[in-house]
Amino acid sequence: MENLIRLLEVHGPLTGKEIHEKTAITIFDLWEECNQCADIILSTIGTRYLRLDKHVEGFARLSPSIIREFYNYTVVSLKEQSEEAHAKADHIHQSIKKISKNKFEVAKDIMEKIIASQQDSQSIQEKTCFIISGDVAYDMAHLEPRPEFSTGKMVKGSDLDIVIIYKDLSEEIIKDLDSTIYEWKFYLLKHPSYKEEIDYVIKDLSVVERQLAFEGFESMIAAKVLEEGKFLCGNHALFAEVKNRVADRGIPEKLAVLKERACIDRENARKRLLAYRDSINDKEMKQLFYTTDEREEFF
Repeated sequence: MENLIRLLEVHGPLTGKEIHEKTAITIFDLWEECNQCADIILSTIGTRYLRLDKHVEGFARLSPSIIREFYNYTVVSLKEQSEEAHAKADHIHQSIKKISKNKFEVAKDIMEKIIASQQDSQSIQEKTCFIISGDVAYDMAHLEPRPEFSTGKMVKGSDLDIVIIYKDLSEEIIKDLDSTIYEWKFYLLKHPSYKEEIDYVIKDLSVVERQLAFEGFESMIAAKVLEEGKFLCGNHALFAEVKNRVADRGIPEKLAVLKERACIDRENARKRLLAYRDSINDKEMKQLFYTTDEREEFF
């Protein structure tokens, strides 16, 4: 711990990532040391939000994960560095919001171009709504390089989670729309100026209504995405209709219950990991410490 304290004395407040890059300490050991040193203050930035994970009992967990939160969204400082730490945390928070805004604008621009390129663009404009969810919707996007699952190509941090909902459109129009988005998906992955990952789904409004039953993991995921999602483009009235249905089915209240459970599980996991370091080998604890997608990035 003395080396860590000296590091902070020399460099001032640092993020978990910055400390990790300046030391040879493993990420778990570093997280443990920072949390157990009485002379160190940890300041967390941003929002913790609900994530549904089928690898976790009850499906509910918090995002960012414990390790992502420490790595990207935590300022580590000494007690006497509170003013510097506050300034650094505010700067990082503004940076995160800017990253989220930029990713939102990229998604909006691409989706509007896709709509305009379709043969019957007017019908798509009037009968679809494009919604973005995930990190971007919560202003919690990051730019940490990570491998995209299907291609292994490195992408710039948080993906662009997009849901396209339509009403009264032909199968042919939807097929062409899907094909165009798919082409853009791989263009954005490969283009050095983007290196963005689009994760998207297209669904009819009737499918949305069935998924709002909130029964089973897939249905719960779909409902959560719609509850948190922000409007990108298309027909805003259709977006409002979707949001009204989400509210009428009591989805916000159901998600609030799950988030409360996730908060309790997160705190219990944190305490257990600090009290019994071997518990990191427990499957459930490991999954709360970092997600399956983050394993290759951090370990």
